Amino acid sequence: MPTPPNIAQTTPSPPPEELAETGVGTGVETETPSDAIDEPFDPDEIQVKTRTMTVDLLMSRLDAGVLKLQPDFQRKAGIWNDTKQSRLIESLLLRIPLPSFYVSEDAEEQWEVVDGVQRLTAISRFVRAEKETAFPPLRLKSLEYLSSDFSTKRFNELPPRLMRRIRETEFTFHIIESATPDVVRFNIFARLNIGGMPLTHQELRHALVPGKARDLLRTWAEGDSFQRATDYTIRSDRMADREMILRFLAFWLTSPEDYVRRDFGEFLMDAMKEINKMDAASIDSAKNAFDTSMSTAVEIFGNDAFRKRFAPQDSRNPINRALFEAIAVNLARMGPEQRQRLIDRREFVKERLIDLMADPPFVGAVSISTGDPRKVQLRFSQLRGIFEEASRD
Repeated sequence: MPTPPNIAQTTPSPPPEELAETGVGTGVETETPSDAIDEPFDPDEIQVKTRTMTVDLLMSRLDAGVLKLQPDFQRKAGIWNDTKQSRLIESLLLRIPLPSFYVSEDAEEQWEVVDGVQRLTAISRFVRAEKETAFPPLRLKSLEYLSSDFSTKRFNELPPRLMRRIRETEFTFHIIESATPDVVRFNIFARLNIGGMPLTHQELRHALVPGKARDLLRTWAEGDSFQRATDYTIRSDRMADREMILRFLAFWLTSPEDYVRRDFGEFLMDAMKEINKMDAASIDSAKNAFDTSMSTAVEIFGNDAFRKRFAPQDSRNPINRALFEAIAVNLARMGPEQRQRLIDRREFVKERLIDLMADPPFVGAVSISTGDPRKVQLRFSQLRGIFEEASRD
């Protein structure tokens, strides 16, 4: 077993539970991030254009399938209710300007909406009421400033001049072009992500990396093995569950010992691209390893898997993402006899993990800037050491 690298000590006491980066009440512990990047961005690589488009042109792009609202993504982000959507339409009728929209453009000049999905969804529901879409038509309700004459009206029930007013309303779009490197696009959108419901990092990755990885992460997160191992406590609203699956797959595809970069977000985005390239046999193999790992974790830890525990009598903490990936990948890489030995010696394993929580560098490695290569290697090697010790005769 390789010797863990020397890492500066951090405070040994458990940090207070805060609002998770992945959203309020996700069931996942807060993690203190690092804003460091490998190297400065080259301004010449950043290609952003600004366009003004009318509602008519936007609806035309939707009809052609080159403007993607991503219904699945929208539901996870928390769709506005009908009252809030109606009041946005009211703003258009009153000629109140809306904030700019931000989209990511691919090589085929298709747009993925990153900031403004809910506004565009409201407009689409109202203007395209006669078309078959993922959302039901919108009737106006609970307006603040317009008279009751507008209540319950649909788009085609408005006076012609007001229908025309909406169709000709112009919006400003900032388009991050496909030539801009992915890591730069991700950080641009993260910096601009200041709306009423800021997107989580996994929601940004979901928006920027299309392909089968999206469905795979969702399917695995909804699967019985993951649900049981996390004791049904991880909410899917903000994609916290999908990020956990992605972190497992990222270190399944790239050994922790080979992880050397500092930008963990880019590492996870690249992992989504690698998942898109995986053939069916490779996916099945990874899925079998994942399911086996999840069931083994349940056998060893019960409903306390992937959680910090500083003493046996402590109350249960939220799930920790860094512990999840390190425990899950280490279990997945063990043989069946080793895993059974861990199950047989589960009390020893749990005691040793509590002992490890008294080690300040390890606590730091699962709590603060967990994408740092030294911390990745530390937590994986120390957990592997516990498992190897417990599985020896």
